[in-house]
Amino acid sequence: MARDLTDVQKIEQSITKKYRKKLWTPFIKAIKTYELIKEGDKIAVCISGGKDSMLMAKLTQMLQRITEVDFEVVYLVMDPGYNKLNRDKIESNAGLLDIPITVFETDIFDVANSTGDSPCYLCARMRRGHLYNKAKELGCNKIALGHHFSDVIETTVMGMFYGSQLQAMIPKLHSKNFEGMDLIRPLYCIHEDDIISWCRYNDLEFIQCACRFTESYTNSHDGIGESKRQEIKHLIKELRKTNPGIERSIFNSLHNVCLDTFPGYKSENEEHSFLERFNKTNNENK
Repeated sequence: MARDLTDVQKIEQSITKKYRKKLWTPFIKAIKTYELIKEGDKIAVCISGGKDSMLMAKLTQMLQRITEVDFEVVYLVMDPGYNKLNRDKIESNAGLLDIPITVFETDIFDVANSTGDSPCYLCARMRRGHLYNKAKELGCNKIALGHHFSDVIETTVMGMFYGSQLQAMIPKLHSKNFEGMDLIRPLYCIHEDDIISWCRYNDLEFIQCACRFTESYTNSHDGIGESKRQEIKHLIKELRKTNPGIERSIFNSLHNVCLDTFPGYKSENEEHSFLERFNKTNNENK
């Protein structure tokens, strides 16, 4: 007689069976393709309390059980100033998913919301710094963030539309301010729509950003609010109606950049012009 599964076992089974192709397979693909986890790593899996980071924590936990690669994990939750309702929600979800979290507190929301210029940018930078600092204090050499496939696409389009640059989000990078620390993005190949579908299937509810700028988006009539990212998300959704493969095309283009066709590019903070190659070719042909 088959035994009854616990809630967490049902959730894990949904990942390995119903959502295997949508979640588990692209997760493993990102880990292997971009060499995100290596022998001897100690990784701080950073949990914000949202759907993405909670799924990342569960996937990493499941991977650690079966892989032959020996690595350690700390499930790190930074409280930037959540209200009690959100803090309790994070802790209850961690319990439901059987994720042993380590929590530390900061006053990031108070500081970021007191500035009138780019509070979201300031909040993101402060969060990153606090996470790196705590992770290093705990002996970690990597932090894992929950950026997914859709974030990669949206960031690229946002850079073109509002930053006047072609700039992507890479799967891993070295920290500039914390020596010996790397940042990895294990959800790099997972679509946000599939994460949402998995949450609904398991009747899971996670917190949003929990700041006043998120509330502006939630309460807006157009679903955009003050967020440029939501605006781009809406645009891509509309474009997908006539071109279902548009996101995959953008993603693939990031892996097939033809520098020879660009009039200018930047590398390691140095600007370069196509004239460097053009003039070099002219001189060689003389």
